[in-house]
Amino acid sequence: MIKLETSTARQIDILLDTELDEAAKSQDAVLRRTARDFVSLRCPPTEITVNFSGGLTQRCWSVSRGDGTYRVVYLPKAGYFSLCVESDFGPLDIGVHGPALGCFGSV
Repeated sequence: MIKLETSTARQIDILLDTELDEAAKSQDAVLRRTARDFVSLRCPPTEITVNFSGGLTQRCWSVSRGDGTYRVVYLPKAGYFSLCVESDFGPLDIGVHGPALGCFGSV
């Protein structure tokens, strides 16, 4: 995880901006399209509680608006992004982890 002397939300924005800048310069048309689609659902990092297997919960940061089925969140303890499924009990981690665009593009 990048350690900067800024707020957690700002650190997450820096990670996302870097990833999106790299995608925009990529020769991969699918990655560029995924980045454009992600930007349309991106939201300011907002703290949320995420549910994990075994009844565990953790404070994380939502970085995309939920589409009714999925949303991308940042897991600060792990230092990477996760794809979560929307449930009656809130976002549920489904084990898809890594870069934000990789998680987002997996659905």
